Amino acid sequence: MSKGADPGYASQRLAADPKASVWVAANAGAGKTRVLVDRVTRLLLGGTAPGRILCLTFTKAAAAEMSKRLFEQLGAWTTYSDGKLAEKLLTLLGREATGEETQEARRLFAATLDAPGGLKIQTIHSFCESLLARFPLEAGVSPHCTVMDERSAAETLDQARNHVLAQAHDGGHHQLAAALDAIVERVDETVMAKVLKEVAIHRHRLKCLFAAKGGLSALMADLRGLLGLGEKDSRDSVIKAACRDTAFDGKGLKRACTVLEKGSDKDKSRAQLISRWLGQKKTRAALLDDYARVFLTQKGGLQKTLITKDALAADGGAGEILKAEQARLLALMDTLKALTVAESSAALLVFSQALISRYETEKDARALLDYEDLIHKARDLLHCNGGVNWVLYKLDGGIDHILVDEAQDTSPAQWEVIEALSGEFFAGEGRHEDAHETGRTIFAVGDEKQSIYSFQGAEPEAFERMRNTFTERVTAAGADWRPVDLFLCYRTAPQLLTAVDRVFARPEANTGLTATGGETRHLAFRGGQAGCVELWPTVTPQQAEESEPWDAPLDRIAGTSPEAVLATRIAARISGWIENREILESQGRPIRPGDILVLVRRRTPFVDELVRCLKNHEVPVAGTDRMVLTKQMAVMDLMALGAFLLLPEDDLTLAVVLKGPLLGFNDDDLLALARGRKGTLWAELQARRKETSHFTTACDELRALLKRADFTSPFAFYAELLGPGDGRRRLTTRLGRDANDPIDEFLNLALDFERTHTPSLQGFLHWLAAGSAEIKRDLEQDRDEVRVMTVHGAKGLEANIVFLPDTCGALGAHHDEALLWTTEGGGEGDDLKRVLWPVKRDNEDKLCTVLREHGRARRGDEHRRLLYVAMTRARDRLYVCGWETKNGRTAGCWYDLVSDALEGAAEPVELEFGETGWCLATPQTAQPDGERKEAVDAGKAPHLPGWARSLPPQDPLPPAPLAPSRPQTEEPAVLSPLETGGGKDKALSAFARGRLVHRLLQNLPDLAASAREKAALDYLALAAPTLNEKKRHAIAKESLEVLEAPGFASLFAPGSLAEAPLCGVVNGRVISGQVDRMAVGKKEVMVVDYKSNRAPPKEGEAVPEAYLKQMAAYRALCREIYPDKDICCALLWTEGPAFALLEGAELDRHAP
Repeated sequence: MSKGADPGYASQRLAADPKASVWVAANAGAGKTRVLVDRVTRLLLGGTAPGRILCLTFTKAAAAEMSKRLFEQLGAWTTYSDGKLAEKLLTLLGREATGEETQEARRLFAATLDAPGGLKIQTIHSFCESLLARFPLEAGVSPHCTVMDERSAAETLDQARNHVLAQAHDGGHHQLAAALDAIVERVDETVMAKVLKEVAIHRHRLKCLFAAKGGLSALMADLRGLLGLGEKDSRDSVIKAACRDTAFDGKGLKRACTVLEKGSDKDKSRAQLISRWLGQKKTRAALLDDYARVFLTQKGGLQKTLITKDALAADGGAGEILKAEQARLLALMDTLKALTVAESSAALLVFSQALISRYETEKDARALLDYEDLIHKARDLLHCNGGVNWVLYKLDGGIDHILVDEAQDTSPAQWEVIEALSGEFFAGEGRHEDAHETGRTIFAVGDEKQSIYSFQGAEPEAFERMRNTFTERVTAAGADWRPVDLFLCYRTAPQLLTAVDRVFARPEANTGLTATGGETRHLAFRGGQAGCVELWPTVTPQQAEESEPWDAPLDRIAGTSPEAVLATRIAARISGWIENREILESQGRPIRPGDILVLVRRRTPFVDELVRCLKNHEVPVAGTDRMVLTKQMAVMDLMALGAFLLLPEDDLTLAVVLKGPLLGFNDDDLLALARGRKGTLWAELQARRKETSHFTTACDELRALLKRADFTSPFAFYAELLGPGDGRRRLTTRLGRDANDPIDEFLNLALDFERTHTPSLQGFLHWLAAGSAEIKRDLEQDRDEVRVMTVHGAKGLEANIVFLPDTCGALGAHHDEALLWTTEGGGEGDDLKRVLWPVKRDNEDKLCTVLREHGRARRGDEHRRLLYVAMTRARDRLYVCGWETKNGRTAGCWYDLVSDALEGAAEPVELEFGETGWCLATPQTAQPDGERKEAVDAGKAPHLPGWARSLPPQDPLPPAPLAPSRPQTEEPAVLSPLETGGGKDKALSAFARGRLVHRLLQNLPDLAASAREKAALDYLALAAPTLNEKKRHAIAKESLEVLEAPGFASLFAPGSLAEAPLCGVVNGRVISGQVDRMAVGKKEVMVVDYKSNRAPPKEGEAVPEAYLKQMAAYRALCREIYPDKDICCALLWTEGPAFALLEGAELDRHAP
């Protein structure tokens, strides 16, 4: 069907109208990206400059996809014939294009590419980063600051935590120490880690909360007020007040005791406890717990029976008296719980403030920002009322149209950035004099039903709230405002959409799907295409065999477990399709592995089991969308090798390396080496190196690696090992092509480590192990492999066939968050919600209980929205299955939601594993609408020639230049800095004196003779302030005598050279050096080298050979430069000073 005949494209065209501000609510598969591309295209076609359009996407992948589609369309317009271009523009505009528009369409591709700054299609984080880079001082950030990735942020947080823990024990931070003591009394290390993780996630919330409440003390007082506590309330004071005679009905309770004593044994026991408590005024507080058990259960609930019916018949008023006391005690216990919550919350807030403060200090010291900083600092910059309003003005001047993709996943803080950017769009004219005639618009597209990123701050209610906000703004300005709903689904077959609608028509599934709770309705575009929803019976646990006491627990699933059985069934079904070449009707071709997507809620051992089963059935599989790098076999082998190189005496580590793919020992090889050894395994391997070729190869390779380990950076070491060292081929031969991904990520992390740390093998391995790096993998859709992903990871993707195996669990108490946030803040904005930490559920007062139930309800809503996202990833077939635990399925699980909805509509179907399932299917009645493109071969990688696996040969290098000033023979000893100047100046060392003379001889010749003495004295006064005037005059006089000596006149005359560089080739050898003084005359060249920190030869001693070789090299080089002149060489010792003219014949004997 062409777009011109497409009933849904009219709505898309309405949404893409560049003259209107539009809010689009679009179902899954309704063509949101197409609308965004069309709107940007029409803005450009209408004359809007590319730089005035800002398109904000949720992910970098979405931004790249949108840019790709846009430029593909603009590029195609440049090559279309006039007729075809006119047809495309008619579809886009809904009318015939003018001649000017047609010409503009052909120019758009080049104009957009050449636009200054380019077209801004980016994530909001990228935009905020560019904003802060443009205005760093106004935003209060360091220029050229660096944005941390998740690993770096976690590492910085760990450093901050360790610093705070050390502070708590240094004796100078008493409040922090008390807070830490209070925390560790309440929780163990595991719970503490979970709590601190939540603190880290909500650090910006907490930071804003501290600032808004005026500090920690004010915040604690605010929390006590929230919990209904007084400023001075304590556990002792509350209990003491509750035990006073005036706090309860003493007469009434005595009356009730009289009645109870006439009742049953239990009544008499109650009477005894009450009477005892009433009579012991001084010890009532100590007896309170026993007394409260009469009225309340152990967990704090209400006792159902306070008095038996027979006893109550004697005095009906006794029952009301006991109920009143029960209510009083219930309120008392709630107050005590509130006190416990206040104390634990205060302790956590003290620790959190110290942690967050230190984290900020760590970032500031290294000019770092995390992803949340980008949003919050940009928001603060744009909302500042001080001297940076001009920042907003300048930005406002550069943006006329804002487009927001995936609006339902935009957090409140991100919306504040967008609000600020569009703040002047609809104020008055809301435009600049040079604004284009289309005006200024805001556009947002999203789907509340797909809001599944609450852990990143997204709130589905914000989608509806911001729609109302912009509705009011735009309509108040008299501008065109259009809410558009896109119901038509271009992705999914009709029968699957029927199943989706049936599931979410039921109240138990529809609750929380949207803010308004409206009907979920989809219209199918792909009429006549075959569709199938198949529901398999769940796999239940079998009677488990009794395990042996010494069996070690393993992460791998047992072969008879429900998860393993289900994984085997899925793998067998997929393998059968491929082997039997089952036809995918909508594509008109056999099913391929790349058609299949398996979606799970969480990454559990089931994922690894499924991947293993698929590989056992020889089904190409891409693995999972995330991996913990240090748990990958290839990386474990590389880390084990590094550990051996750091400690060769570790026998176990060496055994792992020998058995691994890099050296390839088998069990027999290792046993033959290890059995009966007297020393370490490494010593044994070296001693028996020549016994077998395997021993020889392993020993030689490990020795070579040991030589390099301490002198090579981690990246260079492993890159050479994996490349020229043949390590990658060995690993992939044993572990398969899937090992390439973790190997590449391992090398990337080695580079990342070297950017921020001192390169060392030990440091890198420790850093890698401590970080437990989790790598996000981009599973390529074009590769013909089965993909296994979480539903979150599959957002925005689709597949012809989708399996949902993880359907029998739901959110339970173990998913509850440790921190409870109030639903109503103390002011506008999410950042002002207060936080409570009850530690455990037994401590929760009424407020905490309400907050926890509210949190569970919100997570339950997202749990159902996640099911909607999962079901709508499928184009043609959806398979719903699951496994149960020994406790059965969890109430509200996906499986029950789907099976209840399909009941009565689905037909029974016999499955290949001998059980009966249910199927909702329609046959193919139209022509296949899929693309018949060939899949990318996912088979074996092509064989690389030998040269591709080795380093290129190095270019021949010339020999290292000869530096005469660094002689290869031994020089005379350097004068000690502590040695005095040989009687001439006992206060000044010969070392220091020589340096002063050297500097004078170097610089004084450039001055007129009359100015030299004053300049020398001025210099000495600054360089040697401890010398008296007489001594300074003596040094200056000696230096001037050298300069004025008749034999040195030409050497220090105008035109002579100081620090003269020389470079050339003598007898094929490069010589490069620098002489201290050089004078070029008509017939001769004088070359003098100063010796500042060495003593001159004593009378009768020869000039040291090192100096003769040095000056001979200078002489030979000068002969090449000045072949028609005589070359004279001399040495000038500044200690003395002493001068020696060198004989030419002597120098010739030492020539290079």
